[in-house]
Amino acid sequence: MKRTHLPLNGLRVLDAAARHLSFTRAADELAVTPAAVGQQVRALEDTLGVVLFRRTTRGLELTPEGEAGLAALRGGFLQFEEAVRAMQAGQSSKSLTIAAPRDLTQKWLLPRLARIAAGDADLRFVLIAADDAIDFTEANIDLAIRWGEGPGAHEGEALESDGMVTIERGGGADTRIGWPGCSPEDATALVRVADAGLAIDAAAAGLGRATVPELIARDDIAAGRVRVVGDPKAGRLGYWLVAPLPQWRQAKVRALVDALAG
Repeated sequence: MKRTHLPLNGLRVLDAAARHLSFTRAADELAVTPAAVGQQVRALEDTLGVVLFRRTTRGLELTPEGEAGLAALRGGFLQFEEAVRAMQAGQSSKSLTIAAPRDLTQKWLLPRLARIAAGDADLRFVLIAADDAIDFTEANIDLAIRWGEGPGAHEGEALESDGMVTIERGGGADTRIGWPGCSPEDATALVRVADAGLAIDAAAAGLGRATVPELIARDDIAAGRVRVVGDPKAGRLGYWLVAPLPQWRQAKVRALVDALAG
């Protein structure tokens, strides 16, 4: 019999009925009706082509055929339980693998992870640089942060932000600092760097003005390394916490999402 055709529900009913030698008590354990237990047993007997129970004046008895497979069946269910516990062990672990753009990790994520870890000494983080497509299975990623219009094909929650801000150190020339994904007016910038994080550092060094996501400039603005020129501008793009549904449902991932988005 193929594994995909194993009558697992019927086998579970057989195990309970054999332990109790009573369809009624087996039904109580399984939270079903005695009639449902009887139907499952008859269906299993039809599938296997054997009689598993006989009713006698003393009550319900296992046949030799039913008795023959019982030890192996119970051993199999114990192995199922061990497999489930092994799979749930990852749920209870305090290790989280996070994929995020390098500049966001440096400017925004690391300080927040430090504060989160200060409240739980058992937490462990593995950080992966990921700017484009994210393969959650390749590196066993629990959570990712992506820049885009939404969560894409995954579950997600937006990180609140004021959009894009133009920053400078102050008092310098109006030289534009460009980076991949920068605003159109920065496309012909005199200074170009690899990402928005370096654009912030270039502005802090006095090389000019950069228009960058407010989220990753927030700490540098608060620390006085750069100042905002003009008003923030809302945009259609933003940073999203994302994960496939199985990861998104994990308690440790939900706790991290709440801590980062809160």
